[in-house]
Amino acid sequence: MDDVAEQTTLREKAYESFTHHLLARDVRPGQFISQRRLVEMTGLPLGAIREAIPRLEAEGLIKTVPQRGLQVAHIDINLIREAFQFRILLEKEAVANFTRTASDDAIAALLKDHREIAELANSGNGSTELDARAQAVDWGMHDAFIDALGNSIISNAYRVNSIKMRLINQERFRIAGHVKSVMAEHLAIIEAIQRRDVDEAVERLVAHIRSARDRALAV
Repeated sequence: MDDVAEQTTLREKAYESFTHHLLARDVRPGQFISQRRLVEMTGLPLGAIREAIPRLEAEGLIKTVPQRGLQVAHIDINLIREAFQFRILLEKEAVANFTRTASDDAIAALLKDHREIAELANSGNGSTELDARAQAVDWGMHDAFIDALGNSIISNAYRVNSIKMRLINQERFRIAGHVKSVMAEHLAIIEAIQRRDVDEAVERLVAHIRSARDRALAV
């Protein structure tokens, strides 16, 4: 591997390591962190950290504060509103496309996963394991809509926003205690997709995202 390729790889590793630690809550929203601490945390050289910082800043995951250093994105009302608005803009087109083009098998798989979780939640068999499974299925459905567009520009933009959404979920709204309502909202979307009703699928999706936004803002 030549020097340029190696440096690119290290830069990518630095970026991926930071986002991993961010979502693992090893660093917290609003926290100030030094480049030295990032080196210790990621185990990567200072040069790779410095090269990853412009990308992290451009994506709004950190910002440089004069005389104080690097600050991890702070979860505030403005970020919540902007992140959810961005989701709606992208996912309206994505769910409309998915409704038109998804295979019957793909839709059936989504229904099966959601109905299983809904049945467990409605039977009173709640647990941390069920919460984790429900959260994975939740994110998986939305990711499936975006991935079906087959547009790398949209997928990359959505991925960055998803990091912010996961931070918002951690800080402001967790699925625990809300599995029944979230699964009901998802099932309404998927059932509209199964009927190939584009307008209803979009309407149900927007209502679902707005509901999640309102819960996050109410905390």
